[in-house]
Amino acid sequence: MPPKFEFAELFGKEPKRGAPVVLKMDNPNFEMLEVDSPTTALRGGQAAKGKGKNAKQLTWVLLLKANKAVGCLTWVASGVMTLLDAVKERLILRKGVVKSGNLSKGKLSQVIVGFLIFALIMLCVEVGAHTLGWQFSVPQWPSTLNVSSLPHAVFMGWMYIRASYIAPALQRVTDFCIWLFLLQSLDRIILCMGAVYIKWKKIKPIPKNPSLESDNVEEPDKGHPMCLVQIPMCNERECYEQSISAVCQLDWPKERILIQVLDDSSDEEVQWLIENEVKKWKAKGINIIYRHRTDRTGYKAGNMKSAMECDYVKDYEFVTIFDADFQPKSDFLKLTIPHFKDNPELGLVQARWAFVNKDENLLTRLQNINLSFHFEVEQQVNGVFLNFFGFNGTAGVWRIKALEESGGWLDRTTVEDMDIAVRAHLHGWKFIFLNDVRSLCELPESYEAYRKQQHRWHSGPMQLFRLALPDIIKAKISWSKKFNMIFLFFLLRKLILPFYSFTLFCIILPMTMFVPEATLPAWVVCYIPALMSLLNVIPSPKSFPFLVPFLLFENTMSVTKFNAMISGLFQLRSSHEWVVTKKSGSKGLADMPPSATEAELLIEVKEVKTAPVLLDRGASESGIDQLKQQAESSAPAPVPKKKGSRLYRKELTLSFLLLTAAGRSLLSAQGIHFYFLLFQGISFLVVGLDLIGEPTG
Repeated sequence: MPPKFEFAELFGKEPKRGAPVVLKMDNPNFEMLEVDSPTTALRGGQAAKGKGKNAKQLTWVLLLKANKAVGCLTWVASGVMTLLDAVKERLILRKGVVKSGNLSKGKLSQVIVGFLIFALIMLCVEVGAHTLGWQFSVPQWPSTLNVSSLPHAVFMGWMYIRASYIAPALQRVTDFCIWLFLLQSLDRIILCMGAVYIKWKKIKPIPKNPSLESDNVEEPDKGHPMCLVQIPMCNERECYEQSISAVCQLDWPKERILIQVLDDSSDEEVQWLIENEVKKWKAKGINIIYRHRTDRTGYKAGNMKSAMECDYVKDYEFVTIFDADFQPKSDFLKLTIPHFKDNPELGLVQARWAFVNKDENLLTRLQNINLSFHFEVEQQVNGVFLNFFGFNGTAGVWRIKALEESGGWLDRTTVEDMDIAVRAHLHGWKFIFLNDVRSLCELPESYEAYRKQQHRWHSGPMQLFRLALPDIIKAKISWSKKFNMIFLFFLLRKLILPFYSFTLFCIILPMTMFVPEATLPAWVVCYIPALMSLLNVIPSPKSFPFLVPFLLFENTMSVTKFNAMISGLFQLRSSHEWVVTKKSGSKGLADMPPSATEAELLIEVKEVKTAPVLLDRGASESGIDQLKQQAESSAPAPVPKKKGSRLYRKELTLSFLLLTAAGRSLLSAQGIHFYFLLFQGISFLVVGLDLIGEPTG
């Protein structure tokens, strides 16, 4: 048994020299420093030497800390200078700035500009009043009314109107938004508790009969059902090859699978490339066909609807859908289709997404946090407890009978995947989400692409809600399912969330700085949002360093989501825009560093990326490569064009509004409100200057 030591004994004994602590300095001018144990300073005999030595050591330790502090300050200063340079180059000098597009204009922008003008005027007025020593909280009318006291009287009149009429109305709106905020936060906490329960109980969908073996010896593959695989794409030059390659190497009997490459490309060169890629795999014995539409009616929904009308589709039982940037593992079908066996009520099996470029820049890191929570918590909990969730549009397997009974693909909204999921649920079909089956794909790397994607994802559900509400009410399903679909699925998560996020944190909070009689508690501004962000980050633990940027960025995106929600709810022109999310195709699977959860997935999918390299590119047969070589040999090498930056009006205007409110909060010593407004304003400024998508190296 080891002896017990007390601190008095430790310092009272005649000590030996303790083990030195080696401190390595970041500054190359300092090499290393040995700090002795505290007993050295207490020894007799060498006390005089020890004092000098320890004083010197303490000096070096202080220098070390000072060096680290200076390094931190240098990093902050560098960031501030970078931001100021971007403001100068992009906002003032307008260097390298391209047009932002129509989404930056509209009535919402005018409303935000109106709030900004009001904030600037009130800031000037109240700074002047503060300088003159006028009362802010209790109106005191001047004793005599003359020309010199007229400004004071006008200011007191404004304060009276503000306290008597404006503040009560603003407070009522604030309280209503806080109530919505708490309701949505409660829903998120319940979802997280459900995910913890699933993890604790190790709940996992298990096929009733996982075997695909056939009893017929002469036809051993007959146990594998007939499966149709669709790859819809449109001008996907960057990623068509890797997607087709991955799907063509799915482990399934060749005579029981058909791959449809559904091409809506308008670029003739891209059409040739995709068609020749299909011919290449067809020559290898893969059952694959190429379909091209000259008319993009209905966009993706119209493309898949057209493909499902082919006569040969009646021979197939299931259809699997992969978008152009998806690269499934070869055993994808063997992990998903067995769930349908002996389960006739099952209409959809949805797999999870994994991302090849999640560490590309800050934008992709923040997207990874959001989507990890979506799959790990929302989809998994709804799948386990409700057998219903929104179809993600790709990496899923549908029973063709479920699609046909539900009315097939419709192009009435920009979220055809959610549309078919809602209609299938109303017809009694059940869904399963497989969290451990993943398909690699790509995240938008630019803010412009991500912004357009989010606009479509948040305007479409409101379009669908208007159209589907009568059908939900009349459907022959339980009232609990109707309540879940109307209140939780549509209203709380698709309408209320963007509404209160934008209204509460982007409008009401800065306005309470200029109308201090209406208050917004600190727990609404800081503590509960921090808790919600923490819950969002838990499914992706490596993203904890990005907790604060995630909180700020989600509030920043609320302006886009709110605008999209209003657009879809009131059927505005922008709600019908269907823009294909731009892919970069810059990240190959072989270059992606494997994570602990995706290492096994990448081992086999690397072969998908490298296998086509051994084959002759079909593009060479069409003469495209030869033409390019001739053009390159006869013309000088073009100078690569630098990507232009965009300015986003709504984000920049909100940035100035929040920073103005932060300046006003200093007059009243608002504490946490000032820091939130300051950092949120900087976040809007970074996004408005199009800095969020810059690569991080």
